[in-house]
Amino acid sequence: MSKQSTSPEIPAQLQSDLLRAVTSEQVSDAIKAAGCAVTAVEQDGAVRLHSASHGVGFQVLWGNAQAPGQYVDFTLSCPLRVQGGTLPEGVLADWHRSKRFARVAQHGDFVVLEMDVIAAGGVSPAHLALNIQLWTQMMGQFFLHLRNYRTAESNEIPQAAGAASDSAAFSDAATEATGSASA
Repeated sequence: MSKQSTSPEIPAQLQSDLLRAVTSEQVSDAIKAAGCAVTAVEQDGAVRLHSASHGVGFQVLWGNAQAPGQYVDFTLSCPLRVQGGTLPEGVLADWHRSKRFARVAQHGDFVVLEMDVIAAGGVSPAHLALNIQLWTQMMGQFFLHLRNYRTAESNEIPQAAGAASDSAAFSDAATEATGSASA
């Protein structure tokens, strides 16, 4: 009787092609491959990446470091200031019921759309680029969700969601939020 391994063996050839951690340059390249411009800013010895999709800014928040400048995970984050300070009740819960990859949380006057990307265990550069493309799609879907959200009691679009869906308001809020919500 042979003992079966609980984890699958990855062929050596595939292991050499996998990224087990990512650098700011690799993530920057993936963001560019998704069609977004990216700005790298060094702050407190760490490189911070800022970009935008759908006219709204987002940032890369680094997770667990494997070595200096190499991370096994990171979070894509898009903080937005809510005009009027509150969203209609149910807007976040409805998002979470229908979407799997990106989460939303409200922190005071900010709503933050976030998505985690994990390289631990090894991912291909194509997988990394695909995650960035997925992120830009999630951003677009979230903005549509806000624009089209209707309360159960009425068919009218709530003022807060309608005001927040204006791309100029998003852009201004994201620019302000990205600068003040950096971690």
